[in-house]
Amino acid sequence: METINRQSLGDKMKSYRKHPGSFLLLLLVLIAAVFTVCVLVFLVSYILIRGIPYLKPSLFAWEYTSENVSMLPAMVNTLLMTVLALAISIPFGVGAAIYLVEYAKKGNKLVKIIRVTAETLSGIPSIIYGLFGMLFFVTALKWGYSMLAGAMTLAIMVLPVIMRTTEEALLCVPDSFREGSFGLGAGKLRTIFRIVLPSAIPGILSGVILAIGRIVGETAALIYTSGTVAGVAGVLDSGRTLAIHMYSLSREGMHSNEAYATAVVLLVIVLLINGVSSLIARKFQAPQK
Repeated sequence: METINRQSLGDKMKSYRKHPGSFLLLLLVLIAAVFTVCVLVFLVSYILIRGIPYLKPSLFAWEYTSENVSMLPAMVNTLLMTVLALAISIPFGVGAAIYLVEYAKKGNKLVKIIRVTAETLSGIPSIIYGLFGMLFFVTALKWGYSMLAGAMTLAIMVLPVIMRTTEEALLCVPDSFREGSFGLGAGKLRTIFRIVLPSAIPGILSGVILAIGRIVGETAALIYTSGTVAGVAGVLDSGRTLAIHMYSLSREGMHSNEAYATAVVLLVIVLLINGVSSLIARKFQAPQK
């Protein structure tokens, strides 16, 4: 093994001598990777060092007061907001992707319009979504500042992400899977839900993870739609999420340490969501190996 490794290393060095540009690109890629990892480690370490010492039981009280500035109501609201937004966006996003890949004809102008629209929506700043949500859901539909208005706004925000990632995941499923299912007598709909979608679950989950990350970390759009009331909220009540709670504490300037503690909890929640989603994806991949 050592002899083979030495030979491969020698071959690579000879190749780099013949093509200096390849070595330069490799060096740039390594520098970029190391820089990215260092920035990530620095940010996570900074948040943990600043926030962990200020985690205390009063921050997890059920009722929020100006003295304990509890984050528990915001945690409950964040969970409710995430569930509502995903319950609205996932069916529409996955359904649209299924139509684009499985039913729409190639070269269809409608498909091109949908894809361009989705890509355009992905690049719109969140403050624009917030203003739209305030004008339409809060004012026109008279929902007021509520969790439902915020969830609908966030569902529109993350819909392009879920749709595009699901579309790419469905395109990666080999056509032989579909042909084999059709050959066994299965219909179109049965093939999609029993063969194609389970094979594309890992890719779909990656889009859902990205959507969850945006939902959990969103502030601008929710300030204009769900409001900033500090308390456990119902679907039609105004309430703040963890991100808004952290923003409000840091803006006031009197509870900066508690804001860092909230950032630690928010970071842990995102890591847990990513970990659970990865485990689910592995379980769906295991039977196919």
